[in-house]
Order: sequence, then structure tokens, then C-alpha cells
Amino acid sequence: MPQFHVVDAFTDRPLAGNPAAVLILDEPYTDEWAQGVAAEFNLSETAFARRIEDPESDYELRWFTPKVEVALCGHATLATAHVLAGTGAPGPYRFSTRSGVLTVTRDGGRMWLDFPARPAKEAEAPDGLAAALGAEPVWVGRGGTDDLLVEVADEATVRALSPDLAVLAAIPARGVIVTARGTDTDMVSRFFAPGVGVPEDPVTGSAHTVLAPFWAERLGRTELTAHQASARGGDLELRLPADAPDRVLIGGSAVTVSHGTLRL
Repeated sequence: MPQFHVVDAFTDRPLAGNPAAVLILDEPYTDEWAQGVAAEFNLSETAFARRIEDPESDYELRWFTPKVEVALCGHATLATAHVLAGTGAPGPYRFSTRSGVLTVTRDGGRMWLDFPARPAKEAEAPDGLAAALGAEPVWVGRGGTDDLLVEVADEATVRALSPDLAVLAAIPARGVIVTARGTDTDMVSRFFAPGVGVPEDPVTGSAHTVLAPFWAERLGRTELTAHQASARGGDLELRLPADAPDRVLIGGSAVTVSHGTLRL
């Protein structure tokens, strides 16, 4: 019977950051089984990793919300690398995913995810967006993750949001990233994706593939700090490598909070 771990990602303490369930599997599995397991855990993401024979990667990695499979997930990738490190598996960890090969390296107590940069292009705000958010956008774009990126006036506005999730769920996008310049960090953000079964994601690595190039251009720097201001909260470090402008390095810590056996 498969083992599972629940890991709080993008935090160095339990009961913060973003929880993900992680299963390291030896055998193939069906999509229906994985979706059912993800719905049972009912976390924003459940990760399924399986060892494969491939010259470019070591594991197949897939991510499921309670409703759908997604193409990219940062916190569950971090959580998976954290679990593998805890089992003694040597890094770097190379994952074959729907977003290509993703590599995670360990540097002391921090993991660094090497992800594709997904910069946003300016776009017209969908009808009803401002009313649904309860805040007036300063700038709106669409990132390569199929998320809307919405800049608002300040950090206080981001923290005070209480959006109409039913309206946001009807917007044609994976989710809505809301961001502003930070006070203690370079940027703050929140991420809402009710259309894929995640009303508010506590800390979203994939959203920072959009946020990193956006704020790097505005601040004129390629090394940034970020805080996702959900109720749980989480912190990330971001780097845009000079020799790989199409990539984003996302740094964070993780903590295992439970593990056990699935009786399936």
C-alpha cells in the first residue's frame, strides 16, 4: 500500500506555508485513481512521483487539485523534493512533467526550483474583475500559466481582499494573482483559483514564475524577496539567472507534518 507525506512548503515551521500531499510510487496508476486520492486529501495540490528510466529525468511528477490535473505546481514540487531528500535520495532531483523537465537542488536547508519564466503580457481586464476583487486594478496582464496578473495600489489592498469567488471562478483563467509592492519584502501577492477547486492557494510557486519577471522589470533587479499574504502565509526567494533569461529560480523551505499509509 502506498505511503504518503503531508508537507508544509515555503515555510520553516509547521502549520504555515502551503500544505501538499506527496506520494512516491513504484508502480503505474490511473488518472481516475490519482484524482480520487487528490479529492480525498482535499489540499490545493497532491503530487504523485514515480521513478522512471530516462536520460534527462529521474522521476515522473504530476499534480492534481481536488478537481483537475494541473500543468505546473511549485509548492508540491518543493514538497516532493523535500520528501525525497528525507528518504536519503541524492539530488539534484530531475522531474519529467507537463511543463518539461524541472530540477530541484538543495542548498543547506533551502530547496531551489528551476522553473520556466512565464511573464505576463498586458491585457484588458475582464468585465466584473474590479467588482469581484473589491479593488481597482492598476495593471492587468495574462501570464504564461494562464493566470490573470492584477497589480493593485499597495500591500494593504492585497491583504484586505475578500473577493467574490463565484465571479472569479467564471473568469476564463486558471486563477487570479493579485500583487503589489511590499513593505518588508519586494512584493506581496495572493492567489485565487476557485475555477480549479482552490478558492485561495496559501503559497503558489507557479504564480511566481509570472511575478518574478514582472517585478524584476519594475524594480530593476534580478534577485527578489516575496511574501504570499494568505492566512497561512509563506516566503520565497526569487532569482532570474543572467545566463538563462527564460528561467526563474524559486527558493524555499519545507516541513513534514504527517506521514502514513493509504489503505487503497
